[in-house]
Amino acid sequence: MALQPWRKGKVINIENETIDTKRFWIEVPELEVFDFKPGQFVTLDLPIHEKPNKRWRSYSIASCPDHTNTFELLIVKAEGGAGTSYLFDEVKVGTGISFRGPQGVFGLPKDLSIDTFFICTGTGIAPFRSMVRYLYETQTPIGQLHLIFGCRKKEDLLYYQELKELEKNFPGFHYHPVLSRENWEGRSGYVHPVYEELC
Repeated sequence: MALQPWRKGKVINIENETIDTKRFWIEVPELEVFDFKPGQFVTLDLPIHEKPNKRWRSYSIASCPDHTNTFELLIVKAEGGAGTSYLFDEVKVGTGISFRGPQGVFGLPKDLSIDTFFICTGTGIAPFRSMVRYLYETQTPIGQLHLIFGCRKKEDLLYYQELKELEKNFPGFHYHPVLSRENWEGRSGYVHPVYEELC
């Protein structure tokens, strides 16, 4: 796969998703359409160090391809992390960000007619959210698709309402949020017993 050139993006929206997680929407003004495959990532070049390889941070694209020049990133603040400290404390709407991408070969399986399991925790949900939204928006036929998502507490759930709505409206899609530190109306514990039970 050919290496993508560095491009200039502009932050056009920022929203708090949880206490320590934000959603960043980045526009690519030089392109009419920023084309990517669900599951791919971009690498940001942040002004946090003199050496380029110490400035680079890679994040999965959380949005699905929508024929626009905008994409979404879902980023959790790492304690003491130079990259996320810059993104959370310095970046505002209008801030320019250099990035390279899309990159990566992680993507949808070719055969979705069989039972398929997406298993993740934390912001690892980003590429799977991109995939599920893409399948829904394109009305791609699926068999049974299970998204098993683990986090600590209900306040840490990412895209919770959106995925609950998708589960209602997308036949064959099943959303299984699992909390490891809190008892609630859903599943408690860890993701492993859930997929073992389903399989």
